[in-house]
Amino acid sequence: MAWFGSLSSASRGILLMLCAVFIFTVMDALAKSLIASYGAVQVVWARYAGQTVIVVAILARRLRPLMRTSYPGVHVLRSVFQVAATALFFSALPHIGLAEATAIMDINPVLITFAAALFLGERIGARRLFGVLAAMCGALIIIRPGSGVFSPAALLPLAAAACYAGHAITTRMVGREESVWTALLYTAIIGTVVTTAALPWGWNTPAWRDVPGLLIIGVIGATGQLFLIRAFSMAEAAVVAPFGYVGLLFATFWGVVIFGEFPDLWTGVGALVIVAAGLYVWHRETRAAKAAPVAE
Repeated sequence: MAWFGSLSSASRGILLMLCAVFIFTVMDALAKSLIASYGAVQVVWARYAGQTVIVVAILARRLRPLMRTSYPGVHVLRSVFQVAATALFFSALPHIGLAEATAIMDINPVLITFAAALFLGERIGARRLFGVLAAMCGALIIIRPGSGVFSPAALLPLAAAACYAGHAITTRMVGREESVWTALLYTAIIGTVVTTAALPWGWNTPAWRDVPGLLIIGVIGATGQLFLIRAFSMAEAAVVAPFGYVGLLFATFWGVVIFGEFPDLWTGVGALVIVAAGLYVWHRETRAAKAAPVAE
């Protein structure tokens, strides 16, 4: 992995974000296939309970020191944001297509960019702002306000986007000073506690054929969370956030292959705009890093 270390911190953050986005779309596709039979509460519980088992097993010998933190309140807040975003997004999946839900959810980079400036003091240059707004335009082309996508169920991924933005900003607050495993532990444990408390009202005994999916979703969630935390701790939120839009392409692919949800022409046009905007931001950040390496 020497080539990865030779990249600028911005480029490394972007690559990690792309990996996280791909992994999370795999998780979303699996959740959509499970949630029709088991409901959002049980699927979200499986996601976080599985992550807790995996992370605790890996870190058993270091568990106590990793649980120590200077920001307990921030960790609780970011974990609650993450669990809420997952629950709200999963709840939308039985009612609207995977690509449509992802498109609506993808207003979150705009929220993250402005929240980072407001709460973290990060700079919003003209080129970054252009890339974010261009990607947002691509998402709006897919959503087409006033179309059938904006049903009451579409409010769920909108709320999930707001929660995701809160999670990203609070992750940024602690990411540089504490271990990524500390953040993973708190997210997993708090997510498990919250969803376990709600589980009696949403439990459905799994069929044997669905048990592997309910187990695997925790592994996928833990892996994606690790990549996401590392991405936001390695580069500014405004740099990596626009690349969340690439999830639209992955979600569209899974929607077609698994669920037979074929996107229309405007979805393709919007996806092209999003990819172009993401590549533009990456190109500009890479050039800026090479021109001023000391500023990294």
